[in-house]
Amino acid sequence: MFQVTLIDTANISGLETLVNNHKVSMLFTESPTNPYLKCVDIELVSEICHKRGTLVCIDGTVATFLNQKALALGADLVLQSATKYIGGHNDVLAGYISGSMKMISEIRILHNLLGGTLNPNAAYLLIRSMKTMHLRVKQQNSTALRMAQVLEAHPKVSRVYYPGLPSHPEHHIAKRQMTGFGGLVTFEIAGDLETTFKFVDSLKIPYIATSFGGCESFVDQPAARNWEVPQEERLKYGLKDNLVRFSFGVEDFDDLKADILQALETIPAKTSSSFLQNGAVSTKN
Repeated sequence: MFQVTLIDTANISGLETLVNNHKVSMLFTESPTNPYLKCVDIELVSEICHKRGTLVCIDGTVATFLNQKALALGADLVLQSATKYIGGHNDVLAGYISGSMKMISEIRILHNLLGGTLNPNAAYLLIRSMKTMHLRVKQQNSTALRMAQVLEAHPKVSRVYYPGLPSHPEHHIAKRQMTGFGGLVTFEIAGDLETTFKFVDSLKIPYIATSFGGCESFVDQPAARNWEVPQEERLKYGLKDNLVRFSFGVEDFDDLKADILQALETIPAKTSSSFLQNGAVSTKN
């Protein structure tokens, strides 16, 4: 029987204690994570894990293999949702895993036994999309970085999470192990749940959707799609009422910037609201 233990991969001493005192088969983590875009020091955690025979598997969907070479940094396996940046057109469901020939051969045997197979049309769509992936990701990297800088300076945005910004807690890690910082930007509106609703609904270019990585820009308010979960429970998982995740597509930067700025203009400036550190909760005077 397998046991799963959750750990903050930024807690390096905790990771060392765990792998040194227990027989850990595999460390599995995203980098960057979704939606807060935390970056794991892949080289360091791989070194720690390999000393004790623990495999390292990285979900590199947010970064893509163009921006981050996790295998070269020491990971044993890398998996990605090909539905996102690789497919890039929101019209295919697929995924892939990469690693050494030995490991992938063993996984292929299990794959054959389980019987999951990508259909021919989906395979064709991925081949088509990969021809332009480097162009799309380059544009998305550029737009996301520039918009993150704009948002960070805006008075109606209280915080921006983007590994390309010096203010990001793992910026030093991202600079070392990434060549681009991706097309996702997460930020907090200086307001409550309803104010954030207003901002999202005022946007004209992006689709309101939970996916990311496509040619079209998508915007997502996690609290809105988890409204049936009590606020106290949402906050335990970091789903603040004012949190917005924006996936930048390949639209013109100036058009996206103008759209976001006009949407911000529709919401009131922060005046009589107080904001708790672990969530935006308004209190009227």
